[in-house]
Amino acid sequence: MSAGTDRNAGGSVHVDSAANRDGNSTANRDGNRDVNVDGDANGDAAVGSGATVSDSPAGRLQALFEGRRLTPTQRRIAHSMVRRAADVPFLSSVELAELAGVSQPSVTRFAVALGFDGYPALRKHLREVAPAEPATDTASYNEYQQAVEAEIENLRHLAEVLADPRPVARAGRLLAASRPLPVLGLRAAASQAYGFAYFAAKVHPDVRLLHEGGTMLQDRVDAAVRAGATALLCFALPRHPREVVDALGYAKEAGLTVVTVADSAFAPVAKVSDLLLPAAVGTGLAFDTACAPMLLGRVLLEAMCDDLPDAQARLEQFDARAAVRGLFVE
Repeated sequence: MSAGTDRNAGGSVHVDSAANRDGNSTANRDGNRDVNVDGDANGDAAVGSGATVSDSPAGRLQALFEGRRLTPTQRRIAHSMVRRAADVPFLSSVELAELAGVSQPSVTRFAVALGFDGYPALRKHLREVAPAEPATDTASYNEYQQAVEAEIENLRHLAEVLADPRPVARAGRLLAASRPLPVLGLRAAASQAYGFAYFAAKVHPDVRLLHEGGTMLQDRVDAAVRAGATALLCFALPRHPREVVDALGYAKEAGLTVVTVADSAFAPVAKVSDLLLPAAVGTGLAFDTACAPMLLGRVLLEAMCDDLPDAQARLEQFDARAAVRGLFVE
């Protein structure tokens, strides 16, 4: 898809900041594969065995957790292990517990739940299946540089995920076929939804941005369904608002296929998503950074364009009108 004049132009949106800094995450995060997590009545979750993983330390770790029914605490350990895949084989159970923010016995129970005699056996297995890769020495970096390096690592994880383009291609087909296409993103994720909707409107005939919560949200989902929508795209970033989970559940009940870009395959929105595409957020600064989710959103735009036959023509028409109006300063 060749670029149109305004495909690189941005849009801004004000995202509110509550006293608890809802852009600053305490939730689980990772940069893993396309995984569905189905919750049960006890709050546990089974990681779907149909996930696509790459042949990388993080990918091989993710494969280890596939098909396992994990408690919330165990999902937190799994998430932490995937994010630090290169280091985990050399961590003690106490160090892993500190990394995940859980107790040391929880790490031992996690290893047993995976079928090992204890954590030493799990660590031995990890050294075999997920050997360490050369890591950049960031010890001398200041906190700002470390935040940038962390985002670079998140983008590397995203590149590993995209080695298999099928989940994104499927998402692109679903989004292209939905007329209208509702795009949901609240609070910290509002800017991601706005950016996607801004560009998508240049190639898709009917994009509807849902970036404000409240009692009208379900009404707008209903209106989209009545107008013929078949899918909904959601951007969900920590801290995850309860009303996003509720809205996605409502959208599924209304018959929409829910495609979600989230910070983790273990995010709360996973259980109400039909197709979850994870992209990790950075957590090194006071507020989370979302380079990988933003890039994944642009990749989804490209995939959607590939399934919109008149996308290129629409871009060229926009370019022509923009030139006549003198819309941009060259």
